[in-house]
Amino acid sequence: MTISEATKLSPARTVSVRPLIWIGAITTGTVVTNLFAPQILVGLMSRSLDMTALQAGLISTLTLLGYALGLLLLVPLVDLVENRRLILRTLACAIVAAVGTAMAPTPLILLAATFILGASCAAIQMVVPLVASMVPPERRGQAIGDVMSGLMIGILLSRPMASLIADSWNWRGYYLTSAVLMTVLGCALARYLPTLQPTTKVSYGALLRSFPRLLREEPVLRVRAWTAALVMASFTAFWAAVALRLPDAPFKLDAKGIALFALIGVAGAAATPIAGRWGDRGFARPLLIISHLLIVGALALCAWAGMTESRITALALLGVGAVLLDFGITTDQTLGRRAVNLLQPEARGRINGLFVALFFIGGAVGAAAASAAWSYGGWTAVCAVAATFGVLGFMTDIATKTGSE
Repeated sequence: MTISEATKLSPARTVSVRPLIWIGAITTGTVVTNLFAPQILVGLMSRSLDMTALQAGLISTLTLLGYALGLLLLVPLVDLVENRRLILRTLACAIVAAVGTAMAPTPLILLAATFILGASCAAIQMVVPLVASMVPPERRGQAIGDVMSGLMIGILLSRPMASLIADSWNWRGYYLTSAVLMTVLGCALARYLPTLQPTTKVSYGALLRSFPRLLREEPVLRVRAWTAALVMASFTAFWAAVALRLPDAPFKLDAKGIALFALIGVAGAAATPIAGRWGDRGFARPLLIISHLLIVGALALCAWAGMTESRITALALLGVGAVLLDFGITTDQTLGRRAVNLLQPEARGRINGLFVALFFIGGAVGAAAASAAWSYGGWTAVCAVAATFGVLGFMTDIATKTGSE
């Protein structure tokens, strides 16, 4: 398979897309672990550097804040700067920041390095639309689904992988391992990434000022970002609270058992290539409806698991619920990305940056909602709140067909 649409944007060389998709999936899956690993490593990091409670709390916050700013300030450069060079330089910054985090001698240097690392992880959102632009529109869903499967696997594996590396070595070992892996992937990207010169001829400031206009002009972006934010809220609400529930009866899992349970969710990533292919065949709307109903049903199973006395039955119900939940979430995310990547090719960097920034806001809302629900009504309340986000997604499906073609 060779590129088609991208050649209209630059005098690109002929590129084999299949290796590019595989490398894109592995790259996004590897880089994204840096965003979520601090959530499991924060205790080890804070004790190692004798950090205050405030400083420890800033580790994850600054990593994600850096990522959010990277989405809004760096990803739009895709519409202005030659893409291959931009991705490689951003990834190089991530490698340096990961090494800096691993070698940090003081809390302030650590916090600065994690902030830069988070911002540099925006390279993920430069790779996804570039790969998507390498295939014809009628096969774009499949390509996005394949790359997104790597992204979702990386998100789900980040915590257990960081925990296992830290147990075998230490927290610094995790960041050194990440730096090595990103270096290897950077070499692969340097070989396989095509050059893609955008045609936009405006200033950087004008690009940033165009965000509100894009939201006004593109109802597909608004609707798909809305449902993506809703399902991301369900995702973070569930996974933020499940680690608090699993040590108690009837589950009674220790730290390693919780890490192994997190691996179950990886099966949900299998939905991404399936959703992408079926979206290309015109089944996006029914798939979106099914995905949101699946989220609601999965959370009902998870709530039921917490009420079951049998440990085996409870773990089985919760495991099935977790897989179905991730199936529903990744289906919505994949179809949403497919829809927005069919929009204005000259603005794909800004559109992708906006899309991801908005659904990460949903993730923050989900985490806050889970915390409040846990304090108020425990596990059942968390499941109810997370399911409510799925219900809102379903109501959106019924109310509009925008972005579900």
